Amino acid sequence: MCRVFAGILIMCLAVAGSVDAQGFSGLARVLPDQSGISDTRRTTVLDLKLSQGVPYRVFTLNDPARLVLDFQEVDWQGVETDAFETSERVGSVHFGGYVPGWSRMVLMLAEPLAVDLVDLRIDDVTGSARLALVLVPVDAESFAESASAPRDARWDLPEPAMVEVQPERGPDAPLRVMLDPGHGGIDPGAEKGGLSEKTLMLTFARELREVLVRAGGFDVLLTRDDDRFVSLERRVALAQRSGADVFVSLHADSLSEGMAHGATVYILSEDASDVASAKLAERHDRSDLLSGVDLTESDDVVTDVLLDLARTETRPRTDALARDLVTGMAQTGGPMNRRPLRSAAFSVLKSADIPSVLIEIGFLSSPRDLKNLSNPAWRLQIAEGIRAGLQVWRQDDLARRQLFRQ
Repeated sequence: MCRVFAGILIMCLAVAGSVDAQGFSGLARVLPDQSGISDTRRTTVLDLKLSQGVPYRVFTLNDPARLVLDFQEVDWQGVETDAFETSERVGSVHFGGYVPGWSRMVLMLAEPLAVDLVDLRIDDVTGSARLALVLVPVDAESFAESASAPRDARWDLPEPAMVEVQPERGPDAPLRVMLDPGHGGIDPGAEKGGLSEKTLMLTFARELREVLVRAGGFDVLLTRDDDRFVSLERRVALAQRSGADVFVSLHADSLSEGMAHGATVYILSEDASDVASAKLAERHDRSDLLSGVDLTESDDVVTDVLLDLARTETRPRTDALARDLVTGMAQTGGPMNRRPLRSAAFSVLKSADIPSVLIEIGFLSSPRDLKNLSNPAWRLQIAEGIRAGLQVWRQDDLARRQLFRQ
């Protein structure tokens, strides 16, 4: 049985004049110096201090054990993850935007914990709020019985919808490209030197869209055009629903083991081309888990997709797309990875009928790539390379498909 704790942190408007006007914002702010997680012998306490009140809810998820705390949108600026890493019972903490108007905080639990008490205090003078959650250890069976995600259209991602088959467009129609800026919202992706992958990739996706639109012959869509979380399943569904001709997921990851440099293009494969690619795919696919998505009823999508790919013409078209993108980026100067074409089981590449690739345009763990990624002139250069690769692929793909029809 799902246990959901919900309420409203009520802002005290009667004394609004007493609130520090300098810090006033339309959004409630999390005050990091007065927030944190602490353990006692029998309990774990999450303390959150907010500048004003917002609606909230709390629930737990299993496999793995997680506690999810949703708020009507709050401002997390200045809050670092290490502010919440003082507990032996909580493995890691993630927070940020979730869906428009709502924020989420996810505690990855090192052991099963149940919410024993929710204590809300409102300061009568400042209107600020303190929300304290007292968690107690429970056995795994009890935790699993009470853990599940509530459904509320105001708070949650949309329910999966049937995708209508888009009518095939003629050869003279613009190439419809779905650009997928990796990560977003509560999921920052890789972080280095004050930069986050989610922000860099959104910037690059907008720049690439401009390059493609200016070139002509392209119809460009984005899976997200702001800092919001989009699940892997929804990214693919958006491409299918829009009738995209190609799907290009954009990333700039960071590797903790070894060094990787330069742009790399990935295609879907059950067996990764190398160990590093397998680890990268595993890390990418963990974004839904870390963001508090309920995955308990998810299917093994990669296996299903590979079966679909075996009975379609998509795989050879995807291979050609990846090769043309590698060539295009290399010809504009790259730099390219020493093995620029690789494969792995990325769930975001699961469309059976849309040629889909994932481009790591660089690695934040590489000082050279980090410098390039921060340089608008270099990003324009790599965007031109992607544009050239798409144009070559489009021309050759139309010729090949026309040949097959004869």
